[in-house]
Amino acid sequence: MATTLYIDADACPVKEEVYRVARRYGLKVFVVSNTWINVPREPLIEQIVVDAGPDVADDWIAERATAGDIVITADIPLADRCLKSGAQALKANGQPFTPDSIGSALAGRMVGEHLRSIGVATSGPPPFSAADRSRFLQALDTAVVRARKVSP
Repeated sequence: MATTLYIDADACPVKEEVYRVARRYGLKVFVVSNTWINVPREPLIEQIVVDAGPDVADDWIAERATAGDIVITADIPLADRCLKSGAQALKANGQPFTPDSIGSALAGRMVGEHLRSIGVATSGPPPFSAADRSRFLQALDTAVVRARKVSP
């Protein structure tokens, strides 16, 4: 089975970069969101609009991503589920989620949620930069090469 790219798309800043890489390698892309997003009308790019609700898009992706696939997401629990199914997971800044890093990412997320629940102001992610976009393209290309070794 060929490599498939899944984009957790509602807040993803690198959709165009994913489309470019997918075109270069001839890979199928599923753009999954809770609302309609303008996507290129191309055979390899398919938009999936799921019902609104917590984790509906995440569930759709996690139920389908398998070994040899790549998921682009900032959602740590979704990345964890995808890694467990053998897929790769990348943040939009190019940082991969790995089996070695996902535990500390989940723990950090829980700490942040706890701090916010008791009223502590926490900072969000840093602003997205051109360097992040460049790192993402390089990381996605590396992930595709790795995925193609797993997926005939």
